[in-house]
Amino acid sequence: MRKLLIEVAAVITIIAGACSQKQSEKLVLVKGGSFKHLKSYYYRNSIAIADFFIGKYEVSQKEWMEVMCANPSVFKGDNLPVESVSWYDCIIYCNKRSTKEKLQPYYNIDSIKKDTNNTNAPDDKKWTVTTNANANGYRLPTEAEWEYVAGGGQQSKNYKYSGSNNIDDIAWYWKNSGSSYLSGYWSWAALEKNNNKTKPVGSRYANELGVYDMSGNVREWCWDWDRGNGADAPPGRVWKGGGWMGADFCCEPSFRAGYEATGRGPDQGFRVCRGVK
Repeated sequence: MRKLLIEVAAVITIIAGACSQKQSEKLVLVKGGSFKHLKSYYYRNSIAIADFFIGKYEVSQKEWMEVMCANPSVFKGDNLPVESVSWYDCIIYCNKRSTKEKLQPYYNIDSIKKDTNNTNAPDDKKWTVTTNANANGYRLPTEAEWEYVAGGGQQSKNYKYSGSNNIDDIAWYWKNSGSSYLSGYWSWAALEKNNNKTKPVGSRYANELGVYDMSGNVREWCWDWDRGNGADAPPGRVWKGGGWMGADFCCEPSFRAGYEATGRGPDQGFRVCRGVK
């Protein structure tokens, strides 16, 4: 009996180790430090980043389905990035995935207390979200963390885009995400006719840190608030990286924009990160 118990324990250990390894292969350890990418706002302001893990890929539809049991995406495919997800959807996903993997959820979600910052959402969607700073669960990257990784971190070569000066090497954007390579001026009619859409995660080259799709494919939610471009502009949450239907300049690491936290679109996705504790 004792021998049998030892063998069973050994099998459990092997399975647990394999699962842990499988998860770790999808995360990249990012060594912190000061910004090296010269175009970054954070470089000019001498901001430093602590060590953390970030998803090697944008969250796929397969990963989303394993946690959420439903797929909101317009373009269906296990290895395509999940899209049409709001900022709040992503917060819920992070907590549910953390719980599933026996990690401490990073977010506290209060659906009763209204977030007074979120003036552009219906009352039933103004949830207040706070953080557990020492939790080891999944979370959205801050804008600074996202930009640090997209710019190559400590290995930055100051590329114009995330991993190359040639956008077609590393990004799916409006010109190359359809049946043919588009030229001329952007138009939605041309994109529809050309069957433009998302592409499988990791199907372009990675950047200096081995992270994929930080330029193009889907726009990625970050934690931070975007206060808009004027007193009358409604606040939203920051997105970075550009997407399959967007312009090339949106794919530059330093580009930033905001979108209402309840907003969803076929080019709106995300990637996860975690602390090193």
